[in-house]
Amino acid sequence: MSDLFDFHLKLPITDPTWVFFLVLSIILFAPLILSKLRIPHIVGMILAGIAIGEHGLNLLMYDSSFKLFGKVGIYYIMFLAGLEMNMSDFKQQRGKALVLGLLAFILPMCMGLASNIFILEYGLITSILLASMYASHTLITYPIVIRYGISRQRSVSIAVGGTAVTDTLTLLVLAVISGLYKGESSEGFWIWLIVKIVILGAIIIYTFPRICRWFFRRYNDGVVQYVFVMSMLFLGAGLMELVGMEGILGAFLVGLVLNRLIPHVSPLMNHLEFVGNALFIPYFLIGVGMIIDIHILFGGGSAMKVAGVMTVMALFSKWVACWITQKIYRMSVTERELMYGLSNAQAAATLAAVLVGYNIIMPDGQRLLNEDVLNGTIVLILFTCIISSFITERAARKMAMELETQPEEHADKGKENILIPVKNPETIEELVGLSLLIRNVKQRDRLIALSVMENDSDESGRERSRSRRNLELSAKVAAAANVDLTTVSRYDLNVASGIIHTVKEQDATSIIIGLHHKTNIVDSFFGSLTENLLKGTNREVMIAKFLMPLNTLRRIIVAVPPKAEYEPGFAKWVAHFCRMAGILTCRIHFFASEETLARLRPLIEKRHSSTLTEFSILQDWDDLLLLTGEVNFDHLLVIISARRGSISHDGSFDRLPNQLSKYFANNSLIVLYPDQFGDPQEVLSFSDPRGHHEAQPYKEVGKRFYKWFKKN
Repeated sequence: MSDLFDFHLKLPITDPTWVFFLVLSIILFAPLILSKLRIPHIVGMILAGIAIGEHGLNLLMYDSSFKLFGKVGIYYIMFLAGLEMNMSDFKQQRGKALVLGLLAFILPMCMGLASNIFILEYGLITSILLASMYASHTLITYPIVIRYGISRQRSVSIAVGGTAVTDTLTLLVLAVISGLYKGESSEGFWIWLIVKIVILGAIIIYTFPRICRWFFRRYNDGVVQYVFVMSMLFLGAGLMELVGMEGILGAFLVGLVLNRLIPHVSPLMNHLEFVGNALFIPYFLIGVGMIIDIHILFGGGSAMKVAGVMTVMALFSKWVACWITQKIYRMSVTERELMYGLSNAQAAATLAAVLVGYNIIMPDGQRLLNEDVLNGTIVLILFTCIISSFITERAARKMAMELETQPEEHADKGKENILIPVKNPETIEELVGLSLLIRNVKQRDRLIALSVMENDSDESGRERSRSRRNLELSAKVAAAANVDLTTVSRYDLNVASGIIHTVKEQDATSIIIGLHHKTNIVDSFFGSLTENLLKGTNREVMIAKFLMPLNTLRRIIVAVPPKAEYEPGFAKWVAHFCRMAGILTCRIHFFASEETLARLRPLIEKRHSSTLTEFSILQDWDDLLLLTGEVNFDHLLVIISARRGSISHDGSFDRLPNQLSKYFANNSLIVLYPDQFGDPQEVLSFSDPRGHHEAQPYKEVGKRFYKWFKKN
């Protein structure tokens, strides 16, 4: 009986079950406990790693599992940094990012080289390699930026872009010095290394997006897409290591090239962030803590002198680089603090450099980087990670508060409630995905899925079951993107009446429906549901048809009729498609009259300046067929239409259904009817049972008389 309770606890713990349990417990409880002490989560993970490591309580050993998960974690950090980057902002800020990257490399190199030679009294090669370690940094505090929702601010884009520049130059120095002691230091070695990196970068930039776009168009299962993206991530990292560089550069580059194919609000992006932040990144941070020997801080001697010089040089030189960048571009103090916090932490590249230098044996039998430098590097990592975490946490919180309190001149005023009637399960994912792209992210929980069942249905039980499944699927798609969606199920006389009543009850501001499929030869292009809906509400209505996944669209073509700028919903639909283009990181091309473009350009420059736009003149709305040469199979065509009797309505709209079905049948399409003044018409009446507008024939006759008088 005593054998049942005979436990033999042997440290460090090596049983995989208990190792994984202990790590997950740390990931769970460390943030909860340390958040009460206002200590950043990242610092908590590192401190927990110190406590359980061989230099602490010796509960766990830094074995191959921590090395594996740690490598995945640092790749994940760099990959998410590339994915989260606002590419349109980055293109505008690439000059600033280059300046910060060069300053963050040159200043630490110069200051470090001088201090290493004159204070630490090291040789030239050792001093250069050690100085390059001051220059490198890791985006270890980037999850803090994501948590505060400011990852698309310009200071973040500058810091992330600067990281790519700095780490590339640092790892080039590491590769050259490593080759120098491996007998590969021929005159053309480092030139050939740069050539290989450029060729590999071009291959990744050119081929990876095309492979991913092909894959996403054919496979839409979330798990399959996630595994595919992860395989592309490690392929890019592995190829970069194959040419002699660190895999973190390959991971970052893959994140950049897949940026436009994985929208920021998509379910796939949510899956990537969830798995990384819940498992791989914490594992990496705990592993960093486990290799830190806290006893060095109290040991004194030359190790402390080396650690002190390394830490001071790294912290001070990075601050000077951020300060100069702030002064050059007249940035705020908060932006400088955020750049400093992001570009200050030392981890992956620093560890790579010190381990390479420690393993290089010089001709005199000495190591290129001795044990004092190795221990000093651990102290450097500890202090820079802690300081960087506190600075980033404070600056991110301050910036988030500033964004909430400042006047929202670039934001769209007024509430938004987007109603999504769901009937066909095959289009639910597309319609909900469209609503996620156009919604105002500052207004949460504003999506409503509606299922309408007709009162006179003979199959009420089957229809209720179908309605419930459709609403569950809608909520599942939205939840995958971490967005709450309200579901509404109702009975009504017909579907159009149910939608109109729900619009009033839920105060919906926009309606998204799928394009009607013609069932017989006398059926109209839009169908009776759409026609009755347009007459029964004056709210914005989007009629959508997608032939490929939204994230694979490469351009948005918007055809705008004359006088569309006078409609009350003009600014609203402009905001919707600019948001969509911004998230998809694609260009939006407007075709409109000169008068309309004169109002459209200033509006976009004021409120949506980061959107990639083009403008062309569409002389006559009858020339819509000219767009057939502009719209490719992977483009989205948007037609801005108008209800009868509105300011921008034109008689040529009557030919629009025939033109769309004949010339744009193989294109993804959205027909939008904007918000318009006036009371909505009744769907049905005794005088007009089919819902036709009686004034239209007289309006056409009036136009003909006007043209006849004008001619004469």
